[in-house]
Formats: sequence, C-alpha cells, structure tokens
Amino acid sequence: QVQLVESGGGLVQPGGSLRLSCAVSGYIVSIIRMGWYRQAPGKERELVARITTFGMTNYADSVKGRFTISRDNAKNTVDLQMNSLKPEDTAVYYCNVMGSMQPSLGYRDYWGQGTQVTVSS
Repeated sequence: QVQLVESGGGLVQPGGSLRLSCAVSGYIVSIIRMGWYRQAPGKERELVARITTFGMTNYADSVKGRFTISRDNAKNTVDLQMNSLKPEDTAVYYCNVMGSMQPSLGYRDYWGQGTQVTVSS
C-alpha cells in the first residue's frame, strides 16, 4: 500500500508564504515524477508544479517565479515553497506521484488526500 501524506497547508495573508511537504510511504520501487496539483471550488484540478527524478521541473504559468518545487529522492519527499501568495492561489493542494511497485508492469498515479491552502486577509 502506497500512501502520500501532505502537510503544511493553512491560512495565510496575501503576500505571505507557505511550504507544503509530501512524504511517500509504503512499497514503491520506482518513482518517475512527483508534483503538486490544486483544485479550487467549482474548478477542475490543475497542475501547479512537477519534478522528475533527474530534477527537470515545469510550472503552471500562474505560479512561475513565486513557487519552487524540490524533492529528495532518497527520502521520497517533495516540497512546494509558495511565496507571494495571492487569493487566487486558494485551493486544495494535492501531492501526486507517478511510480511503480513493479516497473515491468507499468506505472500509475498516486494521490494524497489534499491539504487546504487559503489566502485571505
């Protein structure tokens, strides 16, 4: 059983910062990619940022220059540093991992339970 446990969400004022963390536990042999998605009320889930095993990153245009994703391959953790937060960043943030317990059988997405980020004065 693979589990993704997120932490670090909360309430912050506009212009503030938060750091989200996600730890992957359980039997997972190989991870290709780790990332963060978010879903605001009434909207579809969207990519925020992701990072490959080799450190290649991509970000949503709306967060470029403000958010930074990082990962620790040895610990199977991925963090999202969020600076200069805006009210429109308010959403539930989900950790995502593409990995496999048996690579010869393929890879799949795993998801965390989500953590709420609210940006409001």
